[in-house]
Amino acid sequence: MKWVSQDLKRYTQAKEYVDTIIMPLIPFQIAPDEDANKKAIQNESLSIISNEIEKELSGRVMLLPNYYYIKSAEKDSEITRLNVLSAELSKQPFTHTFFITFDMDWKRYEKDLDSHLLWFPSVQSEDLESKEVVSIIRDQVLQICELIRSYW
Repeated sequence: MKWVSQDLKRYTQAKEYVDTIIMPLIPFQIAPDEDANKKAIQNESLSIISNEIEKELSGRVMLLPNYYYIKSAEKDSEITRLNVLSAELSKQPFTHTFFITFDMDWKRYEKDLDSHLLWFPSVQSEDLESKEVVSIIRDQVLQICELIRSYW
């Protein structure tokens, strides 16, 4: 289920089965140009991966909108906001919250988060529809889904 009107109506009828939240963490930074392009590609590929995870784990997972943050900003305030969000989500009741990201910097702060952090390497191709990239993304999705299932 996604954070859209139609899925939220279904969620209210099936709350007891939907116990897991997935939220992509996406850095935002415009300059320098080459880094901005890399971040844009990562944003696109993380969106694809998130949507595929939601499809694969349909009926048990709610995919929240992307969480954008300034890459160069201190993580302390972001950690506080994410922990407040995690506490709020646990009242719904969601028992598992996963933040997914390509940003390796989050690994240093993982212990400070009240939720699970799933970091994985990003796809390094601009052609997200090539057979090779589609295959890599599919493999990542299957591995991530297996990891999420291990928490259930």
